[in-house]
Amino acid sequence: MQASAFRRALLRWFRRSGRDLPWRRTRDPYHILVSEFMLQQTQVSRVEGYYRRFIERYPTIGALASASPAMVRESWEGLGYYRRVENLHRLARNVVRDRQGVIPSDPVELRRLPGVGRYTAGAVASFAYERPTAAVDTNVARVLRRAFLPRLGRGASLTQWIWNTAEEIIPRRGKTAWAFNQALMELGALICTAREARCGVCPVRKVCATGKRVNSKR
Repeated sequence: MQASAFRRALLRWFRRSGRDLPWRRTRDPYHILVSEFMLQQTQVSRVEGYYRRFIERYPTIGALASASPAMVRESWEGLGYYRRVENLHRLARNVVRDRQGVIPSDPVELRRLPGVGRYTAGAVASFAYERPTAAVDTNVARVLRRAFLPRLGRGASLTQWIWNTAEEIIPRRGKTAWAFNQALMELGALICTAREARCGVCPVRKVCATGKRVNSKR
């Protein structure tokens, strides 16, 4: 596994080409949580406007916790998958009531909150608190599979391999880990997509197992 070369190439590309998204300009854990709940099963282009309006209406976790369920649902209207906003509202009330309004930085503690799974816990820990922890969504899982082409023994878990690999290759410095996790997601969203692996324009193709195979056939 050429992890060091992979990291360097990916980070160089992200610093030049990463999108300027509103949730990438903040380290506020509440704002990061809102964005992560909204981005579940919803495209970035749809989320941006909703995110801005939601944060304007509920700028703090206390403001969200004190709102009525009907008001919060109305603010989510049109975004769909309403279980997400119900969980987000429950989370806000939980944190205000039981944690003095402080969203935890530890992924284990984050997973105790309503609607927070393994990915969301890793994302909040990394993107809000700059902890060097993996955050594996479908885009990241796809990139890692294609980049390193795992050879799994009988009975081995691909999901566990992906998470282990993500933990192994993440930089140890918090700010760099933040950028690396964002870059993995960006690569999967824009270039190494589910529909097409655009190896010809991929910044990590020289150190990617799939990219090398494509180049060798040309």
